[in-house]
Amino acid sequence: METSCDETAAAVLRDGREVVSSVVSSQIALHAEHGGVVPDLAARAHLEAIGPVVVEALSALEDGWDGIDAVAVTRGPGLAGCLLVGVLYAQGAALGRGVPMVGVSHMAGHVYSAWLSDPTLEPPYLALVVSGGHSDVVELRGHGDARRLVSTRDDAAGEAFDKAARLLGLAYPGGPAIERAARGGDPSRFPLPNTRLDDALSFSGLKTALRYTVRDLGEGSLTDDGTPSDPVVVADLAAAFQATVVSQLLHALTTIADRSGAERIAVVGGVAANQALREAVTEHFAGLPVSIPPLSLCTDNAAMIGAAGWHRLAIHGADASGILVDPVLDEYA
Repeated sequence: METSCDETAAAVLRDGREVVSSVVSSQIALHAEHGGVVPDLAARAHLEAIGPVVVEALSALEDGWDGIDAVAVTRGPGLAGCLLVGVLYAQGAALGRGVPMVGVSHMAGHVYSAWLSDPTLEPPYLALVVSGGHSDVVELRGHGDARRLVSTRDDAAGEAFDKAARLLGLAYPGGPAIERAARGGDPSRFPLPNTRLDDALSFSGLKTALRYTVRDLGEGSLTDDGTPSDPVVVADLAAAFQATVVSQLLHALTTIADRSGAERIAVVGGVAANQALREAVTEHFAGLPVSIPPLSLCTDNAAMIGAAGWHRLAIHGADASGILVDPVLDEYA
């Protein structure tokens, strides 16, 4: 079960790798008018959705709950109220059915989404993890053994896309909106700074540069909301912003891959759905096996939590009842 942010998800896995069912209830429409996730609204929506979503996921099994051997649930990182919905539901279900339960890191789930979608993939592999809250390069050295090698100093890539979309007058969520607007845009028309840091990522300067670029278009070129009025300008700015984000992510991944001698590459997380990023990584690492999950496994889902939970249960055993949520959980295994 996965309820860390704005998707209520449940899945059934067999042997940790075969997805029997995967159900996701999205809250995008609920939060779109606010331009971002409202925690209290998200938690209430999870309360309404968790039961029906689990029932739908279990409908793929002829014997329903009787066919379940263990329960895995996201315990962090994420929004506290949202995490509590999933963890409390999972604890009740596990206790009621008398099956073991394991709390899973949402970020470990993303790392395992590549393992889940690619039957040839086994550790060690290097994963670029890019989502709304994280931009990291992680090495999964073995099951249960992960090491973060690069992280962001400020905004994550997904958060940067959301903020850029607001500056350009585009819809929420920002990542898909920027990608759509960038099609046909000229990324060279508005040069933006491409930050290069040792063992780190940073998108705050890029976001600020975009804000100033929009401001300097002049009042006659802006709407009453202060966003560009010319759709061609929007497309060009979106293309420039997207190209710069992709370039920085690729640089960080390449630097670590060269230094570590990585032989397998994965790109995971919500931003891994971005086609420009997928193409750039695949082209750059043409000589290595590259695993990028399908879009359904890039965004938040419970199948990836099941995969990570399967390994955690095998290595560490079940958690005691009453596990605590951790909104700032910082682990990848």
